Amino acid sequence: MPNSVLIVDDEEGIRRSLAGVLQDEGMSVETAASGEDCLALFERRMFSCVLLDVWLPGIDGIETLERLRAAYPETAVIMISGHGNIETAVRATRLGALDFIEKPLQIDRTVLAVRNALRQRQLEADNQRLREQLDDDNAMIGESVPLRALRQQIAVAAPTNGRILIYGESGTGKELAARAIHHQSPRAVMPFVELNCAAIPDELIESELFGHTKGAFTGATQAKRGKFEQADGGTLLLDEVGDMSLKVQSKVLRVLEEQRFEPVGSNTPAQVDVRIIAATNKRLDEEIDRGTFRADLFYRLNVIPFEVPPLRERREDIPLLTDYFNMKYSAQYTRAPKSLTADARDRLGEYDWPGNVRELRNTIERVVIMSAREKIGAEDLPPLGTPDAVKMASSYNFTSYREGREAYERNYILRKLAECDGNVTHTAEALGIDRSHLYRRMKALGISDKRPGAGNQT
Repeated sequence: MPNSVLIVDDEEGIRRSLAGVLQDEGMSVETAASGEDCLALFERRMFSCVLLDVWLPGIDGIETLERLRAAYPETAVIMISGHGNIETAVRATRLGALDFIEKPLQIDRTVLAVRNALRQRQLEADNQRLREQLDDDNAMIGESVPLRALRQQIAVAAPTNGRILIYGESGTGKELAARAIHHQSPRAVMPFVELNCAAIPDELIESELFGHTKGAFTGATQAKRGKFEQADGGTLLLDEVGDMSLKVQSKVLRVLEEQRFEPVGSNTPAQVDVRIIAATNKRLDEEIDRGTFRADLFYRLNVIPFEVPPLRERREDIPLLTDYFNMKYSAQYTRAPKSLTADARDRLGEYDWPGNVRELRNTIERVVIMSAREKIGAEDLPPLGTPDAVKMASSYNFTSYREGREAYERNYILRKLAECDGNVTHTAEALGIDRSHLYRRMKALGISDKRPGAGNQT
């Protein structure tokens, strides 16, 4: 379909000359003499762009345009006419035509119009793919009973403006639940803005939430819009709201009550319409007892409470999540998807995943990057729930993909060497690679074979 053009005109000379010009421009061109022939061709294949004459035998160009836009909205249509008038051009534009060209056709003008139409349709297709990718990346993967129940809760609560408080351990997907609520709400076309309250220093969080004026404090060289203003008309996620200071809590409470606030350094209130979703990994009732969270703010936020279950309580979702991350990162790193053996899947299913979905995601990404094998057994998985695993996870602060890959590869080879008592030959067999290749990788990674137990290499 890319760069495919259909010329619909009852004059053979125009069809032939236009086809020759557009073919010279590298486009795939077909022709039709009537609206009926045009629609019949579309039943066999799709076209990116149609050059459509207004005056045709049988059904005219305007009716053909209506039928094309109803059945094939992704196709660009350019109207051409030797008897054009403003009324016809306006009607065609309202029906979805991208352009209107009068006869006699100017070749340069026509070619430019077709190029622009093809470019616009390509941009629209790219945007659609990006939206689909965004939706896919934000998908809540799983068919377990707890997750299905959560989806049902979201479907009921999302269309309302009720405030929602989402509980859940770190890594369970509280943000995904919040995004799902926003996307299923009447505010879906408006902004979704999030603020991690635990990640912002206490002295800056007011500015992040409410914005500030120029000169409001040292370093405020220009005015800044806060998260509340950015989310006006949409949804604001206050993530880890339990880490918010009591001072800021009181100001957020006022905004919830009055739907207005004053930016830092300003005496002029700003009015907003924002739906608040809060999320926390803490038990806020316990924080209230400790005096670190306001009870009145809790009752304002806790209109509709949600609980995102930990992964250990929905183990039947682990295979689906594993396959999802396997396909996602294989595509991202241009690798063939891995095939996990039954024992590898058993090991993943038996582990408690204290880091929840985030930990599983990182584990599968590591396997996709680091393992040279297509078939992954339990022995090929990185350590789970061990000090080594914690050490590996903490080393994610790399400055480049290459640095991270080499660090994991080095760790993996060292572990296999240890399992094989330093025997390079046995290690190469365990890794499924040639011994000479293993020697080269060890040298490149700075791994010495002068190790205890490394004396017998054959």
